[in-house]
Amino acid sequence: MTDGRPAIDLRSDTVTRPSPGMRAAIAAAEVGDDVLGDDPTVDRLQRRTANLLGQEAAVFVPSGSMANQIALLLHCRPGDEVIVGEGAHMAFHEAGAASAIAGVQLEMVGAGQHGMFRGVDIAAAVKPESRLAPPTRLVCVENTHNRGGGNVWSRDDLTDVVNTCRGRGLALHLDGARLMNAAVASGSPPRELAAGFDTVAFAFSKGLGAPVGSVIAGRAADMDRAARLRKMLGGGMRQSGILAAAALWALDHNVDRIKDDHDNARFLAGRLAEIPGVRVDLARVATNIVMADLAPALPPAAELVARLHAHGVRVLAFGPRRIRFVTHLDVDRAACEEAADRIAIVLSGTL
Repeated sequence: MTDGRPAIDLRSDTVTRPSPGMRAAIAAAEVGDDVLGDDPTVDRLQRRTANLLGQEAAVFVPSGSMANQIALLLHCRPGDEVIVGEGAHMAFHEAGAASAIAGVQLEMVGAGQHGMFRGVDIAAAVKPESRLAPPTRLVCVENTHNRGGGNVWSRDDLTDVVNTCRGRGLALHLDGARLMNAAVASGSPPRELAAGFDTVAFAFSKGLGAPVGSVIAGRAADMDRAARLRKMLGGGMRQSGILAAAALWALDHNVDRIKDDHDNARFLAGRLAEIPGVRVDLARVATNIVMADLAPALPPAAELVARLHAHGVRVLAFGPRRIRFVTHLDVDRAACEEAADRIAIVLSGTL
């Protein structure tokens, strides 16, 4: 509660809480010691997810950030270079882990392409072989792209990137934390979106509403190494079948409803675009993320976020003059309508 009304939380799709059905699945989960390979529910989730992504094997990990760091450790050595898109999650939202843990250098490409890039961008960024330059080892694609506003990669662009990497001997990692959002929005199965990648990260704690957990998937030999790296990074979770059960329940019940989040995001974007001083590129609202840019006449984003919070709308500043709104299963259309009304009142009072 803030001003006496229930808060509407649009900060992220990670704020969701387990439903009664998910809690029941957690309580009923058969468990064992997963570090010793004895948890049957984790094993079932790993096999199911590997098949979903078209990969040989998968490893359940606590977070998407850990999945990404394991990918870096699998494919790179300290001092190597990794190509990522502009605004990549690895560069902005993983606490500097790429350099601190994997010891790699991130090279951003695709300026002005909202987190996307093409084969020609990779070719231009690859360092020539030299004793002075870091060797380029890995290319990472983020789909959907968080800071790009939930963008979905086209099949043609993915194919172009895959073919370019194959031609240059570069490894490929897919940061697919919100891959299911991309699959629902594009109508393409997750395995098609993951085709050609050496490793794939996929989260259960975002659009699918599970409380914890991601997987990294890839070749069986790499996943054997990934399990050891998970332990090295402190990710051995013992009786983690209670968490895997939530992820399995989410796969069974929360995939089709992701379309509702996308519809609600488009509705919210349309309402925000009607507010004087707020700019939303409606054509770029593809999934459940809305980026709103503020005109100079409005206060800075951080100040507006605090005011909105006081009026029961929780959002995040994503730059000096940008605010991010994320729809999810705990925010229905009525809540989006109420949020839009509150936002309009707060912003109209600042002009």
